[in-house]
Amino acid sequence: MEFDPAASTHDPRTQSSFDVEHRIKRNQQYAQSPGSWMLKLESFAKYVPRQSLARFLARYEMFKLIENVQGSIVECGVQYGGGLMSFANISTICEPYNFQRRIIGFDTFTGFPEVSETDLAGDPQRKSEHLKVGGFAAPEAREDLDKWIELYDENRYLNHFPKVELVVGDFLQTCGPFIAENAHLVVSCLYLDFDLYAPTKLALETFLPRIPRGGLIVFDELNEAVFPGETVAALELDLIRTLKIRRFPFEPRMAYAIVGE
Repeated sequence: MEFDPAASTHDPRTQSSFDVEHRIKRNQQYAQSPGSWMLKLESFAKYVPRQSLARFLARYEMFKLIENVQGSIVECGVQYGGGLMSFANISTICEPYNFQRRIIGFDTFTGFPEVSETDLAGDPQRKSEHLKVGGFAAPEAREDLDKWIELYDENRYLNHFPKVELVVGDFLQTCGPFIAENAHLVVSCLYLDFDLYAPTKLALETFLPRIPRGGLIVFDELNEAVFPGETVAALELDLIRTLKIRRFPFEPRMAYAIVGE
């Protein structure tokens, strides 16, 4: 089946019709461009929309902020793995001998297991169409991501040390056992992209005490009407008032705070 960029990515609450039409044009032109898939990947800046490139650059800026901070990077919400593998590759490039820095991703890969009343609060016309049980499901992504992690491992130093770890399932159920098995965990960067209230609050409660001074908390939906749960969780933990929350001038959604500032 041919990939339909409009059907798979369009949310009328966050994307205009122009955005959709532009993605379709890029998809069509990519298919017509000369060269093998690998040659195209090596020229990725030619093909990637500026919005996606901006998010990649933001992750690089985040990594540079925590490069000298001890701890692993924890991403809460992986889906197809673009962000997770961005962090993994940046770490491998910038610090090839840091075998202690793990890149840990949590996701169900089957979409949202439940949506609470807190997530649905506010104007329903401003909510994402994905805000439902099963929203953002990507069941085929898990096996594919495992294969890409294997390829990534082939092309890095110290590859006998595991680097990327996927924790699959409902975070409300997997968090406790994961911490029990990883009592040593220190977190240099906590990237919150669960979209929902309950797992976001649990992630903050669990990982914030493990972030040293200078580490990062990154919010992907803070101050976002489409997914209010992340902001509510931060408010209930008094983080909006106590953290100095910053943003990137070139990427509108990502916000971050340096712990201890």
